Amino acid sequence: MDISMDRRRLLGAAVLGGTGAFVGATALGSLAPEAAFASGTSEVAPGAPDPDFAEGRVTGIEGTLLIVAGSDGTRWRIRVTNGSSVWKLRPTTFGAVRVGDGLYARGVRLPDGSLAADAVWVNIVNLHVHVASIARNAVHFDHRGKRIVGWVVPGTSAAVYNDTPPIADLSLMKVGSHVQVLGAWIPDTNEIEIATVYAAA
Repeated sequence: MDISMDRRRLLGAAVLGGTGAFVGATALGSLAPEAAFASGTSEVAPGAPDPDFAEGRVTGIEGTLLIVAGSDGTRWRIRVTNGSSVWKLRPTTFGAVRVGDGLYARGVRLPDGSLAADAVWVNIVNLHVHVASIARNAVHFDHRGKRIVGWVVPGTSAAVYNDTPPIADLSLMKVGSHVQVLGAWIPDTNEIEIATVYAAA
């Protein structure tokens, strides 16, 4: 079976209001935040844009259609269906998306040029930073000379130390150490909500 054609058929049917069960990104590809930054499944020439991947900032919402301004000037129309999966710090629903949010989306291009989304990651950030200070409910990071406040979200934020399973205790990080942070940006601020920190204990 041609997996790319099967994805196109499933998502195209979802956009057109087809009936039946649809599999979302959790079956067609991971919704984990790390997956937003992974290479796509399309055969794309080196240096060429991936036609099945979009990024930018939401400028409008029309029903279940997201109008997105890409950082390169591209105007995206991203269709979110009952076969799409949405991440905004944690798996959520389309109703959590707001105008002004940033996003990455992966899916398949439809004949009208829109993108039928397998997965949408809202406000996701992937930062390599230094730990400036650690408080009870926040970690302050330095990123290229700028301060970023990382909020600890109970029940969600976790740390991975030396490739061990994730744990909720972020206090084992060392001030001054270099870490990688996946999280959700709070638009128009220097703040993020922490999903996962990768660090050495």
